[in-house]
Formats: sequence, structure tokens, C-alpha cells
Amino acid sequence: MLTQQRRQLLLTRLAKDGRIVAKELSAELGLSEDTIRRDLRELAGEGMLLRVHGGALPASPTVADLAARRSMATDEKRRLGQKAASLIERRQRIFIDGGTTHLELVRSLPLDLDITVITHSPTIAAALEPFQAAEVILIGGRLFRHSMVAVGAEALEQIQRLRIDLGFVGLTGLHPEEGGTTGDFEEAAIKRAIIARAAEAVSLITSEKLGAVSAYSVCDPTELSSVVVTSDADVRDFAKTGIIRA
Repeated sequence: MLTQQRRQLLLTRLAKDGRIVAKELSAELGLSEDTIRRDLRELAGEGMLLRVHGGALPASPTVADLAARRSMATDEKRRLGQKAASLIERRQRIFIDGGTTHLELVRSLPLDLDITVITHSPTIAAALEPFQAAEVILIGGRLFRHSMVAVGAEALEQIQRLRIDLGFVGLTGLHPEEGGTTGDFEEAAIKRAIIARAAEAVSLITSEKLGAVSAYSVCDPTELSSVVVTSDADVRDFAKTGIIRA
């Protein structure tokens, strides 16, 4: 079997089964495990999958930078944002993570909503400018330009001192076994802190993130109070997670 044929077979199997176990596939195809692992290593280097012990999992396609993500799944993000906005009540303290889906959440809020919004995203803070009844608290730190959010020790310390009623946390992947993940080490720490300080933690998950995995762990699915998905999302593997359909 030619290299390109093997690689395509691996990607097809990954899309179908949701994971690759190198030992099992080696026996099935009559190829050495070293050959399978080499192909997986090369595909991982191209961002096509994420290598894990013994095989591979689907890589999240949403690790592109903020500018690139603005054009991805725009209608789906709008629906998720509108549903998430309906979860917010007056006078709550809300933390809104960065990201394009959370921008849709902000755009769906009533302009006269009396809430406190805390964010480490200058982009989210700027989008809240028309909301005259909202108090906006911007967390500072080192700007991670890829996601346009503050990260680092100073940002983490500020978040750890908060009491949050409702925290909206962005993830680049949500897998039933690997949990919620993201593509940056420091961002993962920030997201874990938001979840820890929130009475309720909510994540808005577009279809391409379901079953996908990124490099850094954020949470177990059961640590999220709710996951907001579209009405047609396949969430059969998330029976223990609170699902809200948009």
C-alpha cells in the first residue's frame, strides 16, 4: 500500500471511528506498528490529527487564529450565541471568555441588560461598549495575540480572586473521554480557573468541536454545568453532560 493511500485510510478510519489504535490497525492491515506510528506522526505534524498513547484522536480544526475563525460556521455560532444569551439574568456576574462564538453571545444580549461582565478579552470588552447598563471589568496580563486574550500569572491571579455566577468558557474540542481541550498551555490554565470560580460553567460547542481534541486539557465534560449545541448535534456520547440545544 502506498504512503498516500495509507494516510488517507487512516484519516477515513479516524473520521468513522473517532480514534485510531495503532496496534489494532497494524494487525488488521498487515503493517508494522512502526509504519502506522510514522504515518500518524506525519499527519499530526500537518495538524490532521492528535497523537495520544497507542494511537490518535481527531484534531480540532478550530485552533486557527481569531481572524481565520471569524468566517467559520457563522450561522451556527449565531444560533449558539442567541441561546446562550437567554441563560443570562439581570444583575448576574458573568465571565465571558474570548472567541468568535462569544462575540455572537454579546451581540445577542439586550442593550439595557443590567449585568457585570468580566472578561480577559479586549475584543469582548470593546463589543460591550454600547451596553450602557452593563459594568465591564477587563482582566489584564500578557496579550496572547492568537486568541486576543490576556494570559499569564497576573491574569490567572485576578481570575482566582473572582466569584462568578455564570462563566462562558471557550474550548477547541470536547471529547467524551479526553474532555474539554484547547490549543495553548497558558490558555488552558486560564480556562480551568474560570470553571473553578464559576457557580455554573457553560461552553458553546460548534459541530466540528464535538469529538475533537486539542493538545491541552481544560476539564472533564462533567465539570461543565451545560454545553450548548445546535439542535442537530450528535451528543449521544455525552449522556452525563447537561445539554442545551439551540
